[in-house]
Amino acid sequence: MYLSVKEVKPASDYLLHLTFENGEVRQFDMKPYLNFGIFQELKDLSLFNTVHISFDTIEWDNEADLDPEFLYRESQQI
Repeated sequence: MYLSVKEVKPASDYLLHLTFENGEVRQFDMKPYLNFGIFQELKDLSLFNTVHISFDTIEWDNEADLDPEFLYRESQQI
């Protein structure tokens, strides 16, 4: 199932609250990914908090992004 991300809000402890096009609000934990590649830069909370919608997914100001299908599959409904 392919669902676009319509809204993203950074939360404490490197969590993201994501709203998908079907109206579901889900929580995605970024902590497991902060030791890999470009995502290491997101340990800087000021950069982490720059997360925004880009097309159908999310992106940060350092141009890191994640696939919306991955975000949906790996997130938890809240």
